[in-house]
Amino acid sequence: MGSYRVKSAAVFFLWVAALSGFSSRAQPTESASPAARIPPQQAITLAQEGHCHESISALKGAMATQVPAETRKLAGVLGIRCALAIDDRPATLDFIHLLSRDFGRDPDVLYVIVHAYSDLSSRTSLDLARVAPQSTAAHKLNAEALEEQGKWEPAELEYEEILKKTPDAPGIHFLLGRLLLSRPDGGSDAPARAKEEFLKELQIDPGNADAEYILGVLAQQAQDYDEAIARFSQAAKLNQNFSEAYLGWGAALIGDKKYAEAIAPLQHAEHLTPGNPDIHNALATALVRTGNKAEAEKEFAILRSLSSADHSGAPAGDRPQ
Repeated sequence: MGSYRVKSAAVFFLWVAALSGFSSRAQPTESASPAARIPPQQAITLAQEGHCHESISALKGAMATQVPAETRKLAGVLGIRCALAIDDRPATLDFIHLLSRDFGRDPDVLYVIVHAYSDLSSRTSLDLARVAPQSTAAHKLNAEALEEQGKWEPAELEYEEILKKTPDAPGIHFLLGRLLLSRPDGGSDAPARAKEEFLKELQIDPGNADAEYILGVLAQQAQDYDEAIARFSQAAKLNQNFSEAYLGWGAALIGDKKYAEAIAPLQHAEHLTPGNPDIHNALATALVRTGNKAEAEKEFAILRSLSSADHSGAPAGDRPQ
């Protein structure tokens, strides 16, 4: 399992230390006052001096008291640092929740939270590698890490190793098919090989909406609209919140010149993700082709508005819906 990518938290800890004035020289003591009696500033001082065991509960309490926002923010940041230092993962998540609730738009806090999640992820990955290094889950995680590094061949071998041991492991054929489509050196036969993997996945797990969806995409690319319509509609049936499946369904119907039938799935896709310009474009096209010019113009107007927002750099949340 040597391919696990464990990110060092050293830089993160140095950043938090600079923010909080933490000194790594001090060690936890056994004579601290009960946490409930420690005032916020004293809890912060204890944490800055490295007395993490003694300060965790008091730092949580500090975030619930009527103290200045900067004091609560510092208590939360120090709380994450201390919780990670003593490997108290539930406490780490508690502080992440408290900071997200109170300072969810503060860039410094978001930076701390990103690294906290990364650290927790790395520690849990190591737990898995240590506890069950030959398990399906461990090989799967390793393959995903290799994919992220662009090491396609070793990742593919990891998935194939899982299938040798557990041929009916759910999700693995899907991941292998996705890898075949993702790797830039997959070759001209990659789509056909990937399709075989997705079909195998559906034999194991007929409820895999993602496999149905990608099979729909492959069929649409091949202009096999009958299969594309069947695959997209099945994916939408399996997951009624799958906006892309409804969009693919409607687009395939348009490709097959079934404009009237395309309107309903596209309207459902629009309901799910009203900010997606591709949906408005497809729906406008279907409405024009069925003679609904007034409704089509509404969709084109929304499309123009979304395009204008994109060019102006407006945040997605501020765009017309």
